[in-house]
Amino acid sequence: MEQQSQKNVLGTALEPCCSKYRTGFFRDGFCRTSAQDRGRHVVCARVTQEFLDFSLRRGNDLVTPHPEYDFPGLKAGDCWCLCVLRWKEALAAGVAPAVDLLATHESALEFVSLADLKHHAELT
Repeated sequence: MEQQSQKNVLGTALEPCCSKYRTGFFRDGFCRTSAQDRGRHVVCARVTQEFLDFSLRRGNDLVTPHPEYDFPGLKAGDCWCLCVLRWKEALAAGVAPAVDLLATHESALEFVSLADLKHHAELT
């Protein structure tokens, strides 16, 4: 699916999540998705140290760089396309990072509510 035809959770054109890193399933800066994206990397978030620690405890190390996968390693304040179910787990644990609604793919709404996303929306 082309990125131009994909929408964000507000129903408008999906905006880029990050220009600093090549994030997203397609590593193009957009939290767009396809059937091949089994992790559903659709939530554009600005990660916190609390979230990074939580993710590490859950078995997903987002801090250690892996250049072989074009992964820089994240630090607090970085933006990244997160798996929607990891964000939902973080929400339940009280450590969900802020999200960019304009860059969060509409398919996130299959797993989390717009109200929860709005509650964690980062002012742009």
